[in-house]
Amino acid sequence: QVQLVESGGGLVQAGGSLRLSCALSGRTFSTVNLGWFRQAPGKERDLVAAIKYKGDNIYYTDSVKGRFTISRDNPKNTVYLHMSRLKPEDTAGYYCAADSRSWPHFEGISSAAKYNYWGQGTQVTVSS
Repeated sequence: QVQLVESGGGLVQAGGSLRLSCALSGRTFSTVNLGWFRQAPGKERDLVAAIKYKGDNIYYTDSVKGRFTISRDNPKNTVYLHMSRLKPEDTAGYYCAADSRSWPHFEGISSAAKYNYWGQGTQVTVSS
C-alpha cells in the first residue's frame, strides 16, 4: 500500500520560514515525479512546485519563485518544500503528490490529475 505522509506545517508570522516534509512508502521512490500542491478555502488545488524523479528538473509557480525550494532525498524516500519569506497569501493546506505513471517523462505536471498518490495534507497558516 502506497502512503505519502506530510509533516512540518504550522502557524508562522509573515516573513518567516517553514519546511514541509513528505515521506513515501510502498513504492519505488526514485522513479516517481513529485509535487507540492496547495489549496485555500474556496479555491482550487494548485501546483506550487514539482521535481522530476532524478531531481534534475524542477518547476515553481511564479508566486513562489525565489522564496520556496523543493528538493528530494531518494535514499530517504522523502521530498521537502522549504518555504521562506512567507506571506499571508501562502496560507493553505499543502499536499504532497506522487506521479508514478509518467516515468521517465516530466510532462503535464501542473495538472492534479497527473498524480496518482496523495498525502493527507498539512496546514500552513501565515499571520500578518
